[in-house]
Amino acid sequence: MTTIIALTNQKGGVGKTTSSAAIACAYAEQGHKVLAIDLDPQGNLGFSLGIDIEESTTIYEVFKGQATIEEAIHTCDYCDVITSNILLSGAELEFNKTGREYLLKNAIMPILHHYDYVIIDTPPALNILTVNAYVVAQHLIIPMVPEILSLLGVSQIKETIDTVRKFYNPNLDILGILLTKYNGRTLLAREVKEMAENIASQLETRVFKSKIRAGVMVAEAPAHGMSIFEYAPKANPTVDYRNLMKELNQHIAKH
Repeated sequence: MTTIIALTNQKGGVGKTTSSAAIACAYAEQGHKVLAIDLDPQGNLGFSLGIDIEESTTIYEVFKGQATIEEAIHTCDYCDVITSNILLSGAELEFNKTGREYLLKNAIMPILHHYDYVIIDTPPALNILTVNAYVVAQHLIIPMVPEILSLLGVSQIKETIDTVRKFYNPNLDILGILLTKYNGRTLLAREVKEMAENIASQLETRVFKSKIRAGVMVAEAPAHGMSIFEYAPKANPTVDYRNLMKELNQHIAKH
């Protein structure tokens, strides 16, 4: 059975794309067949994984019926990737027919059996693209930085998740809140961690024990189209993502 994980937070700059790329590459490194899907119109996930997003057939063409899902799958050094581009930013207005919540699920169902894991990067918004990710995913990961505004974004996700569970995907599970760009030596980070734990309890989930520390190597790796595991195997964030993978494997095994 294919495991589908979406990373979500309506606030930008919280490490969704970095974490999506890291998790996809980590599963591929473990020998799994992985598909990474970019639902963010900025197209950063495909770029981070070394795909030429300007010359690629994207998920937008698939949603429009202008390309098949097979035509939108590109292969990088680590996994298969379905990219996006800025045309996807008009999805809320452009895709307005009944059943639009199932665009992604209907598109990828024919090829799911080829993959062990599907990792979905979502836009920094609670829009129809995010809902499409929630409808098809079994699990959610909520990255956030240790800032008050980031916390507010997490608390607002609950209503959308509850709606999706009620009408589209009753088994949607929140694996946990992932703290990124973390510096445990600051008072703010420790305070936000406590508040994140309160929000996690409201969402009936957890804050991952693994916290992703900041590191310049994380920002440099995408420019080289390389995974952080290959580009900077000993960097702090790389070590942290490896620890996160151990947690993910444990949590998913329980479901």
